[in-house]
Amino acid sequence: MRNEEVIIGGLPIEVIRNNKLKNLYIRVNPPKGNVTVNTPTELSDEDIRLYVLKKLPEITKVRDRMISQNRQSRREYVSGESYYLWGKPYRLQVVYEGTKHNIAKTPMKIILTVPEKTDVQTRERIFTEWYRKELRRVLESVIVGCEKKTGVHANEFRIKNMKTRWGTCNIEERRIWINLQLVKKPIECLEYVVIHELVHLLEKNHTHRFHALVEKFCPTWREAKKLLNTMPLDFMEKGETDTNDEQIDIDRYL
Repeated sequence: MRNEEVIIGGLPIEVIRNNKLKNLYIRVNPPKGNVTVNTPTELSDEDIRLYVLKKLPEITKVRDRMISQNRQSRREYVSGESYYLWGKPYRLQVVYEGTKHNIAKTPMKIILTVPEKTDVQTRERIFTEWYRKELRRVLESVIVGCEKKTGVHANEFRIKNMKTRWGTCNIEERRIWINLQLVKKPIECLEYVVIHELVHLLEKNHTHRFHALVEKFCPTWREAKKLLNTMPLDFMEKGETDTNDEQIDIDRYL
C-alpha cells in the first residue's frame, strides 16, 4: 500500500494505492471533507486524474454540505450543556448524590444523577445507554408502521452508534442497522431512514425506481432529509470514522 497527495481540480486528494483492489473508489471523509481515492496499484496517474475530474461536481456537493453543517463541541456531560432528544434541545443538570445512577426528563431539562466522583467516561456511557433505550422504545412502533406502508419485512433491526451513516442494510441477511444518533432528531427523520433502508430490500441500488419507491412510501422525505443535513451533528475528531464512511456513490471504474 502506497499513499501520496496530489492536487486535482484545485482540491488536495490523498491517493491510496493498494495491490489488492480491483476498482477505484472516491471517498469524502468527515468532519472536514478530506477526499481520498483508493485505487489499484497499476492505474496510471492520468487515469486517476481524469476520473476524479469527471466526479468533481459530486465530490464538491458532498464536501460543501459536510463542511457547512454545524457540529457541537466536545461533550463533557456537565451541567449547562445542551442535549437533543427527538429534535428538541434540553439543558443538562448533573446531580452528584447517592450510590446509583438515574436519568429523568422534564419539559426543559434532562437530569443526570450519579454518585460523587463519577468520571466523564462513565457519565457518557450512562447517557448513551439511556439514548439507546429511548430509541429502541420508539423504533419498535416506527418499524411496524413503515413495514405496513412498504409491505416489506426485515428479518432484524439493530442499533449502532455510527459516525457517518443514518442507516445501512444487509440485503442478503435482510438486516437493517439504525444509527443511534437518530434519537436526537425529529421522529419523522427516523421514519424516513427506516423506509429508505426497507426500500433497499426491493431495489438494491439508488436507481430511479428506488427514489420513486421512497417518494411513494414517504412523501415528506425531502423535509426529513433537510433536517438531517442541517441540524447540528455530534463532535467528531479528524480521522475518526467507522466502517460506513460517507462515500460518493460511483460505478466501479474497472
